[in-house]
Amino acid sequence: MPRIHCPSPLAAGSTLSLPAGAARHVQVLRLQPGDALTLFNGEGGEFEATVTQMGRSEVQVSVGAHHAIEREAAQAVHLAVVMPANDRMDWLVEKAAELGATSIQPLVSARSVLRLQGERAAKKAAHWQAVAVAACEQCGRNRVPTVHAVADLAPWLARPAQADAGLRLLLSLREGARTLRQLAPAAAVTLLNGPEGGLAPEEEDLAIAAGFAPLTLGPRVLRAETAPLAALAALAALAALNH
Repeated sequence: MPRIHCPSPLAAGSTLSLPAGAARHVQVLRLQPGDALTLFNGEGGEFEATVTQMGRSEVQVSVGAHHAIEREAAQAVHLAVVMPANDRMDWLVEKAAELGATSIQPLVSARSVLRLQGERAAKKAAHWQAVAVAACEQCGRNRVPTVHAVADLAPWLARPAQADAGLRLLLSLREGARTLRQLAPAAAVTLLNGPEGGLAPEEEDLAIAAGFAPLTLGPRVLRAETAPLAALAALAALAALNH
């Protein structure tokens, strides 16, 4: 059954016109009146729904029963990633959403290949948010990870940690970095990863001073878009075992 993200208030027994993005999705799928679909708005759970009217620009649906289904990871993981180049950030956001990331913070650092500012940065962040929505529609998540506005690494590290940031970890090749087995259980983790070529030594020092503990994933050097996803999958598996 098609799953559609509908960023509007939803209530069983109501009839509503879908927002433009959701309506376009239904039209692309060529659904017809009487066809069933699932709606979710990111506030928890999902709703049965039925298409009642299809127009050129308007799609109306009848909202049915709410099901309090959650498919979230046992541990909240906030990814802070220096953006990889080309379309790799799209891929990273998509897979991070599938793997259960709670939020994604795109960053720019000294060795960044992709540098975004102003309107271009805002458009990219909106695009990545749409990528995260599509990934949740596909994978069954009913809560969409937030993609934050692009930020420079040093000012971002200087901000006070959010209350839900939890354990702060820096993916690093530094000698003496912790392994996943050495981590104490935590309700939430903020995971920081650098760009192609890694963070500059002084940036790693800034991160460590800001409370990020170096973490290693083993002896192999993983690509900038691979390392945070490998860590996210490993952390999800560990949290599930400890849950």
